[in-house]
Amino acid sequence: MTVVSVSMPDELLERIDEFADDHGYTGRSEVVREAARNLLGEFEDKQLEDRDLIGVVTVLFNYEETAVEERMMHLRHEHENLVTANVHNHVGDHYCMELFILEGSLEGISSFVGRVRATRDILSVDYSVIPVDAFPYSQ
Repeated sequence: MTVVSVSMPDELLERIDEFADDHGYTGRSEVVREAARNLLGEFEDKQLEDRDLIGVVTVLFNYEETAVEERMMHLRHEHENLVTANVHNHVGDHYCMELFILEGSLEGISSFVGRVRATRDILSVDYSVIPVDAFPYSQ
């Protein structure tokens, strides 16, 4: 097996080590391998291919990281054919939340989520995807 060096904040490494101990993993490498497999498999659901989808993406970041907010607006404009709505909200004293409503293909939504996740200083990214034709009233 190939050995890979990865940089990460100390707090994240501590969380990974705690997670490994608490859940019976043999070590951090096993946790990172499983996380990588899960991340890579997220959008490989064959049931979602070739269907119109609705996606909801929630992004949390520190209020003082203005570059993140600026990047979120750039992404919104770069994907205006995909983003049908966007809400910016202040959460607590130090955080901002961006909520994106998307409508499009699996490839488009996957690309958007990937670009959001790749943005530096993001604290959290959560999303869900459902097919438009899953609703009983859509037929």
